Amino acid sequence: MTHIPYSRQEIDASDIEAVTQALRSDFLTQGPRIDAFEAAFSAEHQVKHAVAVSSATAGLHIACLALGVGPRSLVWTSPNSFVASSNCALYCGAEVDFVDIDPLTRNMCTRQLEEKLAKAERAGRLPSVVIPVHFAGFACDMRAISALAGRYGFKVIEDASHATGAAYEGAPIGSRYADLSVFSFHAVKIITTGEGGMVTTSSDRLAMQLRSLRSHGITRDPAAFEGSAHGPWYYEHQQLGFNYRITDIHAALGLSQLQRMTGWREARERLADRYDFKLRGLPLRSPARPAGRTSSWHLYVVELGSDSHTIDRGRVFAAMREAGIGVNVHYIPIHTHPHYQRLGFKQGDFPAAEAYYLRALSLPLYPAMSDAQQDHVVDLLAQALEAQR
Repeated sequence: MTHIPYSRQEIDASDIEAVTQALRSDFLTQGPRIDAFEAAFSAEHQVKHAVAVSSATAGLHIACLALGVGPRSLVWTSPNSFVASSNCALYCGAEVDFVDIDPLTRNMCTRQLEEKLAKAERAGRLPSVVIPVHFAGFACDMRAISALAGRYGFKVIEDASHATGAAYEGAPIGSRYADLSVFSFHAVKIITTGEGGMVTTSSDRLAMQLRSLRSHGITRDPAAFEGSAHGPWYYEHQQLGFNYRITDIHAALGLSQLQRMTGWREARERLADRYDFKLRGLPLRSPARPAGRTSSWHLYVVELGSDSHTIDRGRVFAAMREAGIGVNVHYIPIHTHPHYQRLGFKQGDFPAAEAYYLRALSLPLYPAMSDAQQDHVVDLLAQALEAQR
């Protein structure tokens, strides 16, 4: 049986050589390849600072801390995401709430955000931070969110875990409209370091905070010392931080992968275009393509069924998996998980995210996927849908 995963990493000889060189070097961690990876990433994303971390989850956590999120803070994010998008605020002792999605884009709905902010202002309960999530690689409406941030005084962290290499209004994600942007290099993301992430910012102060927080809250910079140096060995532990560092081995892989990012994004887009064409006429909805946004196409998610045709997603999922097609579902709405139910959220709180989830199916998409493999996926999906007519 042919097996086609929903996604997979792309590793070639140049990646292996880059990692091998790192392994043979004097530095396995805290060495020059991390600086080189950060510099290349910041240049690619047109932003002043890029701070590499052990995972996007770690990046979200210290991004919240750098903005002062704590026990008296309120953080809002999207329910249509992985739990890390909201857990990061809980790690800081903050309270979390959600803003429902736009059914078309599947991203945070700016109209709902504006309405919720107006109510929160009247109640004296405005958020300190809002975390929009660029679901599947398509940017949220960051101009509108930035305008609301200026009006209501909250900070913005972009969860760009899906959006490495994506663009909004002609500029790379992470270059403007947010105080901090967080990217993921998990194995199935646009580029990979195995595990790893990056936080970008234009703020010198926030970048310094991030670098301290990722390394136990320690600084070796004499200019930042609060006391007098005892000697060239001296460092200061100035705040409670974490061991969220990335290694030179991971950075070597990331730096090698970054050189092929644009080609991979274009390959994903070509496959997404083919899906759009080949899925026409089937009872499903393909991803929307909002104007002014260039997706990284981390995911290609369809919504099964139509106004006149209800589809049993579970049966389609099972049929595809049985045929060796690695379909998946992104995402179970965060507020419906048991942990968040115990925090007081309930089914029905965010109906657009819940309605989307019931119909969502992620189809295989990765740069090395052949046209023949994609045609096979489409044929099997058409058969599974036809079986329910």
